[in-house]
Amino acid sequence: MGLRNTLRVDPGQWTAECLAGDQNVASGHLPRPPARKESLLSRLRTALESGRFVVTAQVQPPKGVDLDKCLSDADRLRGKVTAINVPDQENAVMRIAPLTVAAKLVERGLEPICHVTCRDRNRLALQSDLLGAWALGIRNVLCLTGADPLLGDDSEAKPVYDFDSVQLLRAVCTLNQGRDCAGHELEGRPDFFAGAAVAPRADPLERQLDTMKRKMDAGARFFQTQAVYEPARFEEFMDRAQSLDVPVMAGVVVLKSPGMAKYINETLAGIEVPDGIIEELAETFGEERKRKTVEISARIIRELKPLCHGVHIMPLGWDELVPEIIREAELCWSI
Repeated sequence: MGLRNTLRVDPGQWTAECLAGDQNVASGHLPRPPARKESLLSRLRTALESGRFVVTAQVQPPKGVDLDKCLSDADRLRGKVTAINVPDQENAVMRIAPLTVAAKLVERGLEPICHVTCRDRNRLALQSDLLGAWALGIRNVLCLTGADPLLGDDSEAKPVYDFDSVQLLRAVCTLNQGRDCAGHELEGRPDFFAGAAVAPRADPLERQLDTMKRKMDAGARFFQTQAVYEPARFEEFMDRAQSLDVPVMAGVVVLKSPGMAKYINETLAGIEVPDGIIEELAETFGEERKRKTVEISARIIRELKPLCHGVHIMPLGWDELVPEIIREAELCWSI
């Protein structure tokens, strides 16, 4: 199965423009805030709907208020990815709010995909955050149920789960139509490009495909997958999912060590790192290990390119390797 594979992306950047002219407070005229020109249509949406192959990568919000590394990692991706994923307390580990990071990316002319999870907020807070995200210039959201707090770093945390991911997608769709979940009319409506997650190695696969269909019916316009390490198995999934006619971006988690790969195999359902890849990692150390990681990630991406509509790279701390992975995977365009 082959898909259109045109590697181009709009390099345009959103910019903030200040209103010209002096403000005369003494005359009674209140100073006006700077005006910001923003596109109502996301570049991610434009790229996927036009059939272009899309590349996204993830940056991790800090556990604290120092955004320097996070924003530096994002700046490194400028001109190399279509959009940047910002996780929402991934794996139930408390971090700064993703809205904060996503808004900072918008200010820098970068396009975020802001994750929204159901674990920590009820329907009122979720809708409020979504409206706030739109007002801050965030156009793409990835709707997730969220990992159980028992898997995180604070065993005293209590889950909410007022919504699941399908209900959250439906809420986004309702907001896009100009009403809240209680049916009340909004004063101005958003137009989010909403996505969802999918597990291509789920067993049974039929149930996962049914979940994809339910998410699409609720408003999902694209999917990003769990980590993929076996392109042949992924092709089987895409053959089955092709009838759904929805963009699917294959996830690639950057492997740091054989121990990490074994941990994934032992603890994460639906993801399998082949023994051959584990052996490749075990034969290298230090900087050579990083080079091998780039080689493995790029090789997998090259094999995935004809099968899907894009790739999503998750570096998990090795963000400096992402540009090299993109280059070696031959995901290049003119900017």
